[in-house]
Amino acid sequence: QVQLVESGGGSVQSGGSLRLSCAASGDVPRPYCMAWFRQAPGKEREGVARINGAGLPAYVDSVKDRFTISRDNAEKTMYLRMNRLKPEDTGMYYCAARSEFICSWNSATFSYWGQGIEVTVSS
Repeated sequence: QVQLVESGGGSVQSGGSLRLSCAASGDVPRPYCMAWFRQAPGKEREGVARINGAGLPAYVDSVKDRFTISRDNAEKTMYLRMNRLKPEDTGMYYCAARSEFICSWNSATFSYWGQGIEVTVSS
């Protein structure tokens, strides 16, 4: 089993920055895909950023050039640096992992999830 724990969320004003962290523990497979998903109130969960087993990142269009995903394999930790935050970035952010090298935007293909952490951006 793999356990994922997010940290770093909070409330910021529009234009501000936050850095989310996701610490993995347990039987962590390597290499593997990790991703950040978010769910805004009243909306479906959506993929935001992902990073495959080789460290190649990908982003949804709405966060390109604002968010940066990275990982430290030695520390089993993934990060999401969020700059120029907008009110529409508000939501619960979830860390997810799957035991495959390649990544997907399909949340159903991820086996491991964190409990989620709240991000609120005020205008």
